[in-house]
This record gives sequence, C-alpha cells and structure tokens, in this order.
Amino acid sequence: MPRFSVIVPAYQVQAYLHECLDSVLSQSYPDLELIAVDDCSPDACGAVIDEFAARDPRVRAVHLPENGGLGPARNAGMERATGDYLVFLDGDDTLTPDALLALADRLKETGEPDVLVYDYARTYWSGETVRNRAAAELGEAGPAPFRLADRPGLLNLLMVAWNKTYRRKFVERAGLTFPPGYYEDTPWTYPVLMTAGSIATLDRVCVHYRQRRTGGILRTTSERHFDVFDQYDRVFAFLDERPELRRWRPVLFRRMVDHLVTVYARRDRLPHGSRTAFLRRARTHYRRYRTPGAPVSARARAHHAMVRFGLHRTYRSLRLAAALRRRWTRITGRLPRALGRAALRLHYRVQRLLPLRADRAVFTVHGGRGHGGDPGALESALRDLAPHLRTAWVARPEYHHTLPSATARLVPGTAAHWSALARSAYLVTDADVVPGLVKRKGQVVVQTRRGTPLGHAGLDLLERPAAARGTDFARLLRGVDQWDYVISADRHSTLTWERVCPGRYTTLEYGRPRTDRFHTATVADVARLRRSLGVPEGSVAILYAPAHRDYRRTQPRLLDLERLVRRLGPRFVVLSRAHHPHRGPLEAASGRVLDVTGHPDLTALCLASDVLVTDYSPVMFDYAGLDRPVVLHIEDWEAYEAARGAYFDPRAFPPGAVAGSADELIDIFATGHWCGARSARLRADFRARFCAYDDGRAAERVVRRIWLGEARPAPVVPPGERRPVPSAVDVTGPASLTTVPPQQPAGLRTVTDHG
Repeated sequence: MPRFSVIVPAYQVQAYLHECLDSVLSQSYPDLELIAVDDCSPDACGAVIDEFAARDPRVRAVHLPENGGLGPARNAGMERATGDYLVFLDGDDTLTPDALLALADRLKETGEPDVLVYDYARTYWSGETVRNRAAAELGEAGPAPFRLADRPGLLNLLMVAWNKTYRRKFVERAGLTFPPGYYEDTPWTYPVLMTAGSIATLDRVCVHYRQRRTGGILRTTSERHFDVFDQYDRVFAFLDERPELRRWRPVLFRRMVDHLVTVYARRDRLPHGSRTAFLRRARTHYRRYRTPGAPVSARARAHHAMVRFGLHRTYRSLRLAAALRRRWTRITGRLPRALGRAALRLHYRVQRLLPLRADRAVFTVHGGRGHGGDPGALESALRDLAPHLRTAWVARPEYHHTLPSATARLVPGTAAHWSALARSAYLVTDADVVPGLVKRKGQVVVQTRRGTPLGHAGLDLLERPAAARGTDFARLLRGVDQWDYVISADRHSTLTWERVCPGRYTTLEYGRPRTDRFHTATVADVARLRRSLGVPEGSVAILYAPAHRDYRRTQPRLLDLERLVRRLGPRFVVLSRAHHPHRGPLEAASGRVLDVTGHPDLTALCLASDVLVTDYSPVMFDYAGLDRPVVLHIEDWEAYEAARGAYFDPRAFPPGAVAGSADELIDIFATGHWCGARSARLRADFRARFCAYDDGRAAERVVRRIWLGEARPAPVVPPGERRPVPSAVDVTGPASLTTVPPQQPAGLRTVTDHG
C-alpha cells in the first residue's frame, strides 16, 4: 500500500503531460502510485501515459471508453487507488520538487488528518510565477489538526481539488465523488471541508498551476459554464441532507453569488447573447438559496444587487461607462505627461548652463534603491571626512526611509533630480549608465560596480546572449566613456573590468567600501540586527543567497529550505534572499526560514548571519572578508557556465566547503565540515586573493584620493593588525581576521587604462 495515490486525468494536454508526470515520478519521496487517466483524449495523451507505464511500475494507465470530463476521470482514478492519501493533479500542472516529502512530513506532524490543505502558485506562459494571494490562510501557527469551524477562512481559498490531499478511508466513508460537468470541484471541496473530522495546513507551494495562453477550460467560451448552477444545487442539497451543517449556509450563499458574478463578468466564458439568460438563472438561484448572515464587502454589495434583481442592462451600462472613463483618462493623461517630459528636458538644458557646484555630490545605486552598497559607504565616509561637502541621494520614494537624515532626498525624474545631475560636480553610482546624463566639463563620475566578477560581464556578454538579455552594448560603452574613476576590490576585478569595460577612466584598487562596516560593527550592532530580523538568540543563522540563473526563464527553487532546517535541527535558522529583480521565494517564511529578499541592506544581512550558503553570487567575495564560514551549493555548474561563462571555477578555488547536492549540503553541516579546519584554510586562501584591501578603510582611501586630493591616501592595515569581526554565536573554527596569511600587498595600486 503506497503512501500517496496521485491521480492525473488527461484530456488534450499532450504538450504538458510529460512535464506533469515527470514532476510526480521525480519526487524525492518515492512511496507513491501514479494513476494516469486517459479521458478518451483525441491527441497523444494515451500514448504518453502508456510510455510512462512501460518504464515505471508505479504508473497505472487507465483508458476510458468515452470522454466524461474531469469529474468522472478522477472518480475512475479513485476507484483504482490503494494509497493512504489521495492527491489530485491536472494534466497540465506540476508538483514542485520535494512536495510529497513535505506532505508526508506534515501529515506525520499533525497526526494523520483527514485533509491537508497546501498552497499553489500560478505559472504563466510568459514565465511569470505568482503565489496564491490567500496564502495567509495556510499559516501553521496554532493547534493542528483542527476542524473547519476553527479556521473558517479556508473557505476563502480557491475551491479546487488539487490543493489538498485526502485520507482515502475518509473519502470512502463519506461517499464523496466528483459530479460531471464544469466546476466539478465546487460540490467536492465544500463537502470535504465541512465533513472532515480533522484538517491541517501546509504553508508551502506544492503545485504549479499552469495558466495556459489558450485552451484552458476557464478560457473556453461555452454554454457549459451554465453547469455552475447545477453544481451549487448539489452543494445546497448536501447541506439540506445534513442539518448539522446548516451553519455554513450563509457563507456558502455569499460564495455562490461571488462565483456567479465571476462567471458572468468574464468575457471569455459565456457565448454572445447568453448573458441575459445566465443572469436570469442567477437571480433564481439567489432567491432560492438566499441566507442572510455572512458579511459582504461594500464593493460586493453592488454585485449582489445585480444578481438579486437581474440588472443585466444596468450592468452593461455601468461597464460601458467604466470603459469610456478609462479610455478618456488614458487619452487625457498622455498630454500632461508629454508636456511634463518636455518641460523637464528644457529644465535640464537650462540647468546645464549654470555653474557647477564644487561642493555637491549625488549618489545612487542601480534600480533607484535605498542607501547601501559601495555608494552608500562612500556617502557616509564623505560626510565624516569632508563635512563641508553636501550630499544627495537619488532613490524611489519607497526607499527614502533608508536614507540618512543628513543627506538630501531626490526622487528620480523630478526637477530637483535633474538640477542635481546638471550642477553637481560629483556623481557616484554602481549603475552602468546614468540615464539621461549629459556629462559636463568638470563633472566627475565615480563608478563602484556591483560586485566582484565571477560570471562574465561587459563586452564578454557579446558571446552570451542568454546572459546579455538584450543588453545595448553601444549604450554601455557610451556610459563607460563618462566614467572618471572605477573602484576595484582586488587585482582580479581590476584586470577584468579594464578588459570588458574599456575606457579612459582611472582604476582605484582600494578595496570594497561596502565591507568597511564589517570592521566597525560591534557585538551590540550584530545583536540588534539579529533581533530586527527575528533570529532567535543562540541560533546559527544561515544566509542563503543564490545567484540568478540566466539560462532559465523562470527561476528554479534550488533548495528545500524547510527540509534543510528540519534536518539540521532547532539550532539553525535560514535567512533566504532571492536575487533582487525577482520576487522572494515561493515558500512562505516560517519560524526558522525567514524571507529577507526585501531587506534593503545586504551588508546588514551578512553581519547578522553566521555562515553563507551560495553558489555563484558575488556576495561570497564580500562575505569572505568577515572570515565567517562560506559553503557553496553547486548542482548546475555546467549549465551556468555554458549560459553565463565564468572567470574561474569556484569548485576549484572555493571559499569553503562545496556541496554538489542538497544531501551533501546537509551532511556538511551535520558533520561540522562547514566550520572545520579545512574550511578555514580554503577561506584563508580565498581571502588572500580577493580581500587584500578589506581592512575597514576602503571608503576612506577613495574619499581622500578623489575629494581631498591626497596622492597617497591611508595605507592598507596589515592582516595581523585588523580588528576581528564580532560574531553572534560561537562556532567551531576561526572567527577573526587574524588568521589571514601575511602575503598581502603593502601599498596601493592605481592603474590607468587609456583604451
């Protein structure tokens, strides 16, 4: 008897069925049977199912003699199921990696409930992935299992069969089956939740719900959408047969009206000319099943009134008026915007005619984000060492709370922003190009770059179209021609940037200004940062920061973080940080997995953590300066190197232990190799190569050279004299900068490239 019976009905999904079935059979939890039901599909679905059944004994092929729809196909699968729990999956959807393992663990934790509800994410044909908006209902805090009366908010979730797993004996005892027709999930899901003796939730994305561009049932115009009325007749008949469930009638009535409004309002569902008939039947159902008592929002009241009174013409009139209003707003809004842009261009031209202000410096980072990175460190050092100079920071309004009170705040695209660009003598940025900048004689542009290059960058991306992603190289070189200084962290960075971004700038190989904070932070600062992030006292905090995958349209989930912390034990927590252009990880934050993707300060996250787990992210070079353990998790090196290219193989010259799989990563932590003597030796060699100038004074050296005009700014602090970086917890292995070998350059190098 397998643990799970995964039932997959298939009808005209031949293009997606391979991926669906593979997602089940490749699960890390193998105790399953896969019942694939060919619903008399006219395409190759039946042949695909037979192929899988021939090569994997866990697959059971079922071929129905005639097409009956999703409901009868699922019933056919249930009749043949032998597993403890039933899992439904549509033929064009997929299970996420390790989903069944997570289900098995949660079922065991919650005492084998009748129903376990989990989350899903919509995956669009464009590559975008969006998590369910009602995910908050799946929180695991509080007692479990429970009954629906304890968590009635579960009725607000999407009423589908495939976001739950069901104990088979419970389903058989309750006599639950799927009806025929569209919206077959409705008379299944409501009875399941209302009659289940025990329910639990799993706050984790286990299904990717494919949003097909064409061909999905909900995007098919058909009279069969009238089936929704029959389905709600079945729901209320179920309630009438069980008086003890009548308390749910008001809620189900409200949900019914909301559902009918959704079907009616969608233009791609009902055939032309059938909306009046649909609304007439909706009015009949409203009157038949009306049960006051459930709260209705102000916006929904108008929709309920439309259904109650059958106001088809009124609805059409209101919809037409809204469409006209939106069109008029678009038309009238274009002219002011065009005039505004022209006025700003004129304003910028006028400002460029005025004298430069030698005491002004403008700072910004890529994407208009908040105070941080190398520009942030330089801005702070400039205010300390040259208080007579005035600084301003360009950032989007949502990041203004991160800016120091002593620096002026500028919003991109405003008149004040263009005035500052036109008249400030110094511009400091880590963006390749300053949009709209016309560099004036006497202006100085300081380029800090955004990290030590591991993957290919600049002109090297000409041969890497997957990584270049439409980069305008001519525009990039025009931006390079505006640079006066490039701040380099080490010799590797200097040689790389001067080759891939050739220009007439001066390279200042002074170190990473953003890591200066590592050497000035106190134990109290670290403790405060950990408290602000919610890291429990005494925990070992793992900062997990994977790199962006250029060869993937959608970013894969590389590690099951919940499984990681479960295997490592209660002492470990994970700070999970996704690559900034993308949304956070789909898995919700929990007590031991904290999503810090939105945190504006990566330096603070490094200080608050005790060990870094990454793959190809440039953060490894910064983190090495902390002399805290670094572990590389590298499973796809060949694919990454082929798409992006790399300047060296991190497996051959790593900053610490290297794991080739999730299990190897767990073993590295379980055995203590992550902070052992070999890890310390690897880290010392790595730091000797890439952290020669990371002594806490890099920003000072830059300020003294560029703004104060000192030909020989402050020398590099020798390794033996550097201040140890405080750590929040005691881990085995070295914990200070004093272990760096003494083979460090004694002075500074200034390299000039004249193209």
